[in-house]
Order: sequence, then structure tokens, then C-alpha cells
Amino acid sequence: MRAIAVSSAHSAPSPARRSRKRVPIARAPHVAEGGEMSTRNFDLIVLGVGMAAVNAANKCASAGWSVAVVDALPYGGTCALRGCDPKKMLRRGAEIIDAARLMHGKGIEPNDIAINWPDLVAFTQTFTDKMPGRIENGLESNGVTTLHGKARFVGEDTVEIDGEGQFQANHFLIATGAKPQTIDVPGSEHLTDSTEFMRLDALPERILFIGGGFISFEFGHIAARAGSEVCMIDRGERPLKGFDADLVERLVARGEEVGVQLRRRTSLKSIKKDGTDFLVTVETGSETKDLRADLVVQGAGRVAAIDQLDLAAANVEAGDKGVAVNAYLQSTSNPKIYAAGDAADTQGAPLTPVAVFEGKVAASNMLKGNRTKPDYSGVPSAVFTVPELTRVGMLEQDAREAGHDIRVVENDTGDWYSNLRVGESCAATKVIIDKDSDTILGAHLLGPEYGEIINFFGLAIRLGLTTSDLKKMVSVYPSVGSDLGSMLS
Repeated sequence: MRAIAVSSAHSAPSPARRSRKRVPIARAPHVAEGGEMSTRNFDLIVLGVGMAAVNAANKCASAGWSVAVVDALPYGGTCALRGCDPKKMLRRGAEIIDAARLMHGKGIEPNDIAINWPDLVAFTQTFTDKMPGRIENGLESNGVTTLHGKARFVGEDTVEIDGEGQFQANHFLIATGAKPQTIDVPGSEHLTDSTEFMRLDALPERILFIGGGFISFEFGHIAARAGSEVCMIDRGERPLKGFDADLVERLVARGEEVGVQLRRRTSLKSIKKDGTDFLVTVETGSETKDLRADLVVQGAGRVAAIDQLDLAAANVEAGDKGVAVNAYLQSTSNPKIYAAGDAADTQGAPLTPVAVFEGKVAASNMLKGNRTKPDYSGVPSAVFTVPELTRVGMLEQDAREAGHDIRVVENDTGDWYSNLRVGESCAATKVIIDKDSDTILGAHLLGPEYGEIINFFGLAIRLGLTTSDLKKMVSVYPSVGSDLGSMLS
């Protein structure tokens, strides 16, 4: 695939490119003589304004390019507005409830502690309400033109935004993120997605989650601590398939203790309204059963949000996983177009940090030609249940199948000081080490604050550090970080 050359015209921005004026599409279409709509030209137009988009737009604008961004939704993307950040603020309520219960009989009386759901939701909005304006102001201060509306391609280098105007660019970055996948069963219109869940005025008494992934586990653990009766159904034998099986089973058992019920090998057949209830028909093997719930949440995964872009008009090949791209994040069928984040079909996990560095890589390749490939090594991920489940690198089975001679270090850390201190007995670690090189191949942790510890293992994998290197770290004591060396032996 050919590289995109950068012309000398980009070396010094013109006065027009230094403009920081926001263009309100609905109010100021560009009309040429004779009444015909004119087309505005940019070096780069970014579709979607999440974290991948913001990083790419700012990078290209700082290099002197004329850049525009467009989104029909408030600026910020899923993570800042509808996912990671507000979700973890909701989790704070669950953490406090759980922490108090774990310390019952150890000096804390938790009986009067409860979650006020409307107040907790309002707390999350103190963050999310400010983000769109902050992001837009930041883009404008960097010289990026900010547009609002639905964009669709009308040619290989042209988009139309809400029928109000056409915009041409030398390059496009598709960074529209992901959305809940469609579940094709009768009554699917009754499903609530994760975005709607975080805006609920009140938390229902009975909640049924469809799917055994991140969304179901994270929101299920929050809802159970808030007093709801929670049930999850999963089609497979075990949920959270990307995580260590042994640690997943520990987490499932911990969830059951607080009221998170899991039905395995169970598929959704239909949903219908029955008075004030939802009657949910599920199938386990050959047995069909009706479950009743006040709320049914779609937690069965997400797909690239690209269906409204009319990619065929731009000759952009794409599938369920996103835009087909080469190793440089460039479209395999239209060299003017790049993609990053959840909208791109790459080896990267659907995580915000991945979207951020893919956005930077795509911007670099548009500016300088295709020289840089994204590095996905050592990228950690976490399920923010209570306690949290984390991983980075290979699973044990993956390492063996890849031919590594491995040493597996397993520890039940439930009685270690850092967990004893907070009353949590559900904690364990598994670290996969290459015997020949003494480097970390994978790390899998379940326990309080282990979402912080996993970052050290990610850094070790990314930099090729050995276990001997990690053991040389001198930590603050007593802290959870001081357990790192013991996790390696």
C-alpha cells in the first residue's frame, strides 16, 4: 500500500489554517453564487470526537494542517461520557458499600450505609456534563474547526453533514467508536443499553443482564451493592473468556456472595412486557424458562459504529469489526482514509488507551507517510468489578501453545497483609514467566487495587524487563505495590 506524501504546502500554515473559529453547520452553510452549496476544504476531517479523534486532530493541527472534527453526539466519546469514567464513578458507591460490609465485626457497623442512586448518578454528571465543552474548547484553542451533525460520505474525499453542507479533505480519520450490538430476538426493543443504565432515575429491584462480558459484570456488581437482585445469562460455559479461567471462577463465586447470579449456557429467546414486568424467555439446553425482571440490560458486546457513514460511497471496505486497515491504520481500499479506535479492525483491544495511541499513530502516518505501526504489546485491561479482575499479555494456554518453556507463579493473596487490612479474602495472582529469558509473558490478577499493579506488569512486557528487574523496585510500604515482588515468587 502506497504511502501518503506530505506536500510542502503543509509546512507553513496559512492564515486560514490558523483560524480557531467554530463553524456552526446548521446556521452557517456556505453558499456560492447562484445559490448552490459550496464545499469547504481541509487537510484532515476527523469523524467522531472521542479520545482517538482528539489526539489525532490536535497532533495534525499542531503540525500546521487545517483540521475539522465532526460528531452528532456531544464531544467526548464513549469513555468520557458513556463508559469508563462515569462507570467507575458509579462503582465508587459499590466500593464503599462493599468495604463497609467486609469490615463488619472489625470495628465498622455498616447497617445504615446505603446507596442513594439519584445522588450517585448526579455525582457522575458533575464530570460528564463538563467534558463536551472542555474538549471542544481545547480543540478550538489548538486551531481545530469543530462541527456538529451526522456525517456521511458522498465521495472518496467528500462528506456531507446533515444535508447542510459538503466538506472535502485530503485525508479522513474514521474514529466513530462502537455501539451496542443488535440482538435479534422478539421484543429486543425493550432492552436497555449501558448508556441508559447510567442515566436511570431509580435502580429497579430486579435486573437481568444479557451476556457475560465487561458490561454485565461491572454494572451487575454495582447494582447488587445498591440493593438490586441481579441475574446474568451467558451463552457459554464461562464468562469473561479473555481472562484467566481460574480467576474468573473466583470472581463468579464472589459475585454470588453479594447477589450476582450467573446462568451459564443460557440464551435469550424473547422479551415481552407483562404488566409492569418484563417476561424474559431463556433457553438452557433443551429447557425453556421464563424469568421476570424490571429491567433487561444489553451487555452482550459492542460493534463498530460505522453503519451510518455510507462507506461504500467512499470505496471503504469494512466489516463487523470496523474499517479494514493495513498495518499503518490506512484503509485497504481508499488511501485517503485512516481509522483508529473501536471503528478500526485492528489487533488492538477495544480499550481507550489503545484508541489514544492508534489515533496518534494514524496522525503520524498521515503527516509523514506510512512509517509507524501501532505496538500492542503490554496493554493491560481490567474488569472493574469489586474486587477487580485484570490481565496483560498471554494466558497460560496461549504461552504453552506458542512454544514457550514457562514457569507459572500462582498465589492466593487473600491472606496477604494488603488484603487482610481491608477484609477482602477473594484475591489471587497468576504470572506466566519465560524460563529462558526470565521475562514476563502474562500476568493475571484478581484483588483490591490490582488495577494499579497490573500496570507494572504491562510496562515490564512492553520494555522486556525481567523478573529480576522488577524485584529491584523499592516500594512504599505498606502499600499494595509492595506486593509486586512476592507475586513473582
